[in-house]
Amino acid sequence: MTDKEKAEKAVGLLEKAYPDAICSLVYTDPLQLLIATRLAAQCTDKRVNMVTPALFARFPTAADFAKADVEEIEELIKTCGLYKTKARDISAMAKMLCDVYNGIVPDSIEELVKLPGIGRKTANLVVGDIYGKPAVVVDTHCIRITARLGFHDCKDAVRIEKLLRPLLPPEKSNDFCHRLVLHGRAVCTARKAKCDQCCLAEICDHHAHSNDQATTQA
Repeated sequence: MTDKEKAEKAVGLLEKAYPDAICSLVYTDPLQLLIATRLAAQCTDKRVNMVTPALFARFPTAADFAKADVEEIEELIKTCGLYKTKARDISAMAKMLCDVYNGIVPDSIEELVKLPGIGRKTANLVVGDIYGKPAVVVDTHCIRITARLGFHDCKDAVRIEKLLRPLLPPEKSNDFCHRLVLHGRAVCTARKAKCDQCCLAEICDHHAHSNDQATTQA
């Protein structure tokens, strides 16, 4: 089986296991997703969703964030961790959105990564979820599971994104990444790969290797 065939098989298996592929961050517009994703760095989506209602009620637009005191943003996002850096990035991001993009969140990865604090993971998420373009969101779940499947043996997110793009059907790549998050939380966790419960076991190198070891030991 080629890597492309394996990737397409993985897409189908995850579709059956997780028919609802949605981002777990709560948002109503592109700016909110952009900011919520920045807040989610080294923080759970659950915690971010507890913080953002008050944050977005206080600052509904990019212009509101741009005019805000950074200290007030800090206070509202304090429980998300790294709050001083995140508040500074959000303020600078909002100012750039207003000054360069007329307050509108760009629809391309190339433009999004120019914003302070925005990397390719966030840019891909916004491009995929908001603008419906092909996207590959490489987070810790994606890195771990695609490595276990046998697509790579590295942890460089940019390299993995470039590797996966030609393998995944473009129209399904974004949902594939959302499903990897769900699968990574429920089954293929960082602590342990629950291969006996895994819908991807039949195409997984990690599972095959584990079986080989068990057979050898027996």
